[in-house]
Amino acid sequence: MIEEVGTSTDGDLIINIGPQHPSTHGVLHLVVTLNGETVKKVEPHLGYIHRSIEKMCESLSYRQFIYVTSRMDYLSSHINNLGCAHAVEKGLQVEIPERAQVIRVLMSELTRLASHQLWWGAMAMDIGAITPFFHAFREREMINDIMEETCGARLTMNYMVPGGVMYDLHPDFQKKVKEFVQFFRSKFDEYDELLTGNVIFQARTKNVGIISKEDAISYGCTGPVARAAGVSCDVRKLFPYDVYGKLQFDEVLMEAGDSFARYQVRMGEMRQSLSIIDQLIDNIPEGEFQAKTKAVLKLPKGEYYSIVETARGELGVYIISEGGMTPYRIKFRSPGFSNLSALDHMARGSKIGDLVAIMGTLDLVIPDIDR
Repeated sequence: MIEEVGTSTDGDLIINIGPQHPSTHGVLHLVVTLNGETVKKVEPHLGYIHRSIEKMCESLSYRQFIYVTSRMDYLSSHINNLGCAHAVEKGLQVEIPERAQVIRVLMSELTRLASHQLWWGAMAMDIGAITPFFHAFREREMINDIMEETCGARLTMNYMVPGGVMYDLHPDFQKKVKEFVQFFRSKFDEYDELLTGNVIFQARTKNVGIISKEDAISYGCTGPVARAAGVSCDVRKLFPYDVYGKLQFDEVLMEAGDSFARYQVRMGEMRQSLSIIDQLIDNIPEGEFQAKTKAVLKLPKGEYYSIVETARGELGVYIISEGGMTPYRIKFRSPGFSNLSALDHMARGSKIGDLVAIMGTLDLVIPDIDR
């Protein structure tokens, strides 16, 4: 929904985009100042789906609050839960069984693949390509089936717990994951054939929405948005957690900082996720899937912080404990908020049609921003 608001004193047109525009991937409202079709200013307005998640978490136990975060970046729910579990485990000083660590990483990389597949299909549709959406959801459905079989849910799985994972793997997990990896590899070239090499798609994304390395750092961008500008910021590489430090994979970096570079980073990350899964799927150690913890968890008085790499970038979980059964204070540093803050900088001077392409390659999930 695009609605004219009015004109400024110098003749510029001010319009509303949203808060129900289908290309915003959530309830986001942009107030855009245009000179003809050229974007002069973009002002994001948030608050339409604010649920006060941080405050809610402060009234929940250290087991319960983890699952509220599934509803922030709901396409990275496993990884959000894992970041919370890490922060609690720091306070408990509990050692996580290696089997649980491997399961966590496998689930995280399947989540990353599912998220990037949805992004690929939706972003292509934003720019006008309908077919990729159906291809992306074909592969993503296989991951959702694996999640449902092991975790009992397809989107917000509630599988990560302090000490490990809630249940052991389904007996068919390895077989189904191998089938998915083999199938996806055979179809991945279709993605390049449909979109990557398409001259119209390249014209819509190359040299559009550029952000420099210095500006990406200044705005606090993380994830593929920052790595497309040459910023090395992959938490899995810089501050390895679980078994990431034992794995061989590359941090995908580009230099251009434009919409096409952000696209290339995510395409490269899908290949790296497949490589990580390959390294682990036949090497899941035997043993416990969860460390023994007390039924009621109390963190010692103090401050605890953990970071994980979600599909959109760095998620920070900050807990202040007063020694009780619930956190005194919880703060989330979500990747989407910082990435969105750079939208105005990237969009100025572009055409209004380019604004949708830029937003598509930012891969915004609004509940992650509007907490």
